[in-house]
Amino acid sequence: MTSQKLRVALVAGLALFPFGALAQVVGKVGVDWTGNDIVVEAIADPKVKGVTCHITYFERGVIDRLKNGNWFEDPSNNAISCSQTGPVEVGDIDLSKGGEEVFRQGMSLVWKKMVVNRIYDKTNDTLVYLVHTRELTDGSAKMAISTVPLYGQTVTWKNGKP
Repeated sequence: MTSQKLRVALVAGLALFPFGALAQVVGKVGVDWTGNDIVVEAIADPKVKGVTCHITYFERGVIDRLKNGNWFEDPSNNAISCSQTGPVEVGDIDLSKGGEEVFRQGMSLVWKKMVVNRIYDKTNDTLVYLVHTRELTDGSAKMAISTVPLYGQTVTWKNGKP
């Protein structure tokens, strides 16, 4: 089973449990002859209209999986870039320091998840998006952030500005 088919099967199995935004693959770049790829996905923030994040992750090919073992897991290397892609309308978002999960996707058969969290920086009137990998044990310190400044923008807050 190819990595993409495995990922599709996993996502289909998790479809019964909604957990945020849906990603759309917008690019896939081969990095070597063994079938390893860098995948680029676009994710529209489901609670902040007009903001889209692009995330990248490494997807191991079949040859790499056979050669190196760890058949059901991709590395914890992710990158993120978010920007305003239309008029910004902020819905009912979590304004706490921990923010809230916007998106998650399996990076292994069961335990490892790539997660995007949104945090509102009230002092600087900025949305901060953090991508990281969550594991049951041995959590990864690999992460990336992207910010979308709201200051000076025409922003509509559904429940009034915080």
